[in-house]
Amino acid sequence: MSSRRLLKAGEAIREVVASSILTELRDPRVRDVTVVGVKVSPDMREAKVSVSVMGDEAQQQLSLRGLQNAAGFLQSKIASRIDTRHTPRLQFVIDKGVQHSLLVGEILEKIKQEREPGSEEETSRASEQEDTE
Repeated sequence: MSSRRLLKAGEAIREVVASSILTELRDPRVRDVTVVGVKVSPDMREAKVSVSVMGDEAQQQLSLRGLQNAAGFLQSKIASRIDTRHTPRLQFVIDKGVQHSLLVGEILEKIKQEREPGSEEETSRASEQEDTE
């Protein structure tokens, strides 16, 4: 199967799963979940769904378990909306990209504050240099 067709199938699966999680899934464990992307195997029998979950590690694992338990329901939604020979078996994985980007943003903000003129460290270094001169 062509990679273009796999990408189109992955995007269609992502849309169905995301809308089903948002509107139809009633599992209280599944909260604050965003479907980031879907990678479909070349034979269309498996799909790896990357999700981002806001919250701590315990909330992420709880939501992941809820999604795994709802995989059959989500697969039935995919089967009813997408016409394929095989309905892919869903596997959910946590995508750490959003968390990593927030962490990088915090680190960059700290560096910016340290290098900003007028920051406490800059003024203390400047006064130390004036004292030695």
